[in-house]
Amino acid sequence: MPKYRVAVIGRTGKGNYGHSLDTVWLKCDRAEIVAVADENEAGRAAAAKRLQAKNAYGDYKQMLEKEKPQIVSVADRWPDCHRDMVIACAEHGASIFLEKPAAQTLQQADEMIAACEKHHVKCAVAHQTRYSPRVKVVKELIGRGTIGDVLELRGHGKEDRRGGGEDLMVLGTHTFDLMRHLVGDAKWCFARIQQGGRKAVAGDVRQAGEQIGPILGDHITATYGFEGLAVGHFFTHVAKAGANTRYWLEVRGTKGVIHIGFGILPVAYLCADPSGMFGKSKAEWQEITSAGLGKPEPLTTKELDNGNVLIVNDLIEAIEKDRTPLDSLHDGRAALEMILAVYESHRLERVVELPLKNRKHPLAMM
Repeated sequence: MPKYRVAVIGRTGKGNYGHSLDTVWLKCDRAEIVAVADENEAGRAAAAKRLQAKNAYGDYKQMLEKEKPQIVSVADRWPDCHRDMVIACAEHGASIFLEKPAAQTLQQADEMIAACEKHHVKCAVAHQTRYSPRVKVVKELIGRGTIGDVLELRGHGKEDRRGGGEDLMVLGTHTFDLMRHLVGDAKWCFARIQQGGRKAVAGDVRQAGEQIGPILGDHITATYGFEGLAVGHFFTHVAKAGANTRYWLEVRGTKGVIHIGFGILPVAYLCADPSGMFGKSKAEWQEITSAGLGKPEPLTTKELDNGNVLIVNDLIEAIEKDRTPLDSLHDGRAALEMILAVYESHRLERVVELPLKNRKHPLAMM
């Protein structure tokens, strides 16, 4: 079968190459890496060697013009250049594998989607958990009514030193993407943000690391309404103890509970008791694997390369069948919308409806 001409854009020292969005193509037999672009000379040389790329460029626009790739990994983790890079790729007719978070603002994400649609290219976002074979089983169990009607989804960030605004953006995008995948779009959001034990105010707005844009607060609580009875909760704070121990999602229904982590083969368990408490309850918890409920896991994380192999294979299939990738730029924007709805709700001190009417960053308006 024909191989796709693939190029990689990274930025050494400024988001690097994300979570292996570059090397995944070495494991894809449908791909040929033709070039890499990196403004950092040393990083560019190292990437070219690592990726066995024929050519290397300091300017990604020059690379797109000369190499004419069919697919590009916009791999850098920092989102400050995602808009410009994605639009440039789309204008050159290249589909995109994009690191999360998708963008800094909804306005940027809107422009990226418009460019991809105008030039008829696909864009997949690196929300690896969405592609998990275990999550596929979880979604099927929920769809079959195994835990009854979904009443509540409860998620957390890693709650380390980034707890609060940075955690919301960097890790929250995975949580919100998984919530949407399991129960659909959020319809509204109400949130409250604190800083040092008091209500966060405009003077507390600061620029975060990794160029994710302005952030606010060291303690955030947010509630979302979905279709039907389901309500979602997200909580993050700078933990004095227990940091990085609650990075999971609980889905509680009228007949049972599902506890699931993040990653390509996340911890996943089901309890048929709707009052079950994971790790504490005497009720029986059954492991969920890619083979089904209570069955041994036949897969390993090594063969799935943290999910990236599944993402690029799905992207290629989406190109060939002219369908939407499993986790598209629309999904990346929707997760970002749930993040920015927290700030918009806090700014306006009320419930906000989704999609947000305000496409600018809410913190820039405080």
